[in-house]
Amino acid sequence: MNTSNSPQPDLKKEKASAVHRLSPYIICALALFAALVLGAGIGAVAIPPLEVLAILASRLPLVQIHPAWSEAFETILFDIRLPRTLLVAITGAALAGSGAAYQGLFRNPLADPYLIGVASGAGLGAVLAMSFQFPASLGGMAAIPLAAFAGALLTVALVYSLARVGRSAPVTTLILAGVATSAFAAALSTFLMLRSQEQLRRAIAWTLGGFAFGGWQPVLVLLPYTLVGLGVIILMGRSINVLQFGEDQARQMGLNVERVKLALVLAASLTTAAAVSFSGIIGFVGLAVPHLVRLLWGGDYRQVVPLSVLAGGAVLLVADILARVILAPEELPLGIVTALAGAPFFLWLLRRAKQQAFW
Repeated sequence: MNTSNSPQPDLKKEKASAVHRLSPYIICALALFAALVLGAGIGAVAIPPLEVLAILASRLPLVQIHPAWSEAFETILFDIRLPRTLLVAITGAALAGSGAAYQGLFRNPLADPYLIGVASGAGLGAVLAMSFQFPASLGGMAAIPLAAFAGALLTVALVYSLARVGRSAPVTTLILAGVATSAFAAALSTFLMLRSQEQLRRAIAWTLGGFAFGGWQPVLVLLPYTLVGLGVIILMGRSINVLQFGEDQARQMGLNVERVKLALVLAASLTTAAAVSFSGIIGFVGLAVPHLVRLLWGGDYRQVVPLSVLAGGAVLLVADILARVILAPEELPLGIVTALAGAPFFLWLLRRAKQQAFW
């Protein structure tokens, strides 16, 4: 039997297609790695990027590199710079990933983790925890994200109860209830700070977006919460895609809409609370990064969420580098840098949405 004319898989096309699918992940991963290396090297004592890479490689198993660098470089990198850059990267990933979840849930590119008051509620919980004691131990630090998550959950419960109409919570009333609850939580946080003495003076700087903690302990505390929350959001990418057809259509397609909405809100709230507990209020990352990802690589949330996680870490690291170098040796609060860059982007989004609605 002659099979010379039978269809054969085009391996070159399959390989090209696979590379095309992987290229966004490669670009975002390389950007994140480059930002990590640069962020770890910039500071009062500058460490060249090649030496940062060499020091990191020297700690890998089966890698032998003769140390040609100062011991002080190694101490600075592993005890000060690397924990900070990793904490910033995890925070950016958490905010961008939860922002993608909220934008998919509300079917609105202007949504972000602060939309339904989650960040403000988490901030209030963290401020309450700090008002008792600004912890330094690993166990004490673990109380901050727990208090932040409790504040976020209470906020979500309040918003859902206010927005509930029958058995569902319409998106419009959910947003309106979130805005009001967010303002109330922010006012309570401000009141606590105005009434505080020494314990919460550092918390005032924290609310502007800053990393008041040092060392590896915050990274070890933050990482499990972030992995759980982002893992759930990534696994729900297909459900978020179905939600884009509208809630009624999604129900007809067999999706349990209320269960998906609740799971997304809980996962995004956990992720946001973990980020807010150590970074303070850092705006616009959860708004801008998922939108840029959709503009560059399309709106499939099975891809948008993981790409937003990678890109969010890279973007916040770049913002952190700018915060350290603009007024060096002084350091700007990170929230100021993201607001200065994110506010014009938000206005551009509003203008673009207005033009699309007009035409």
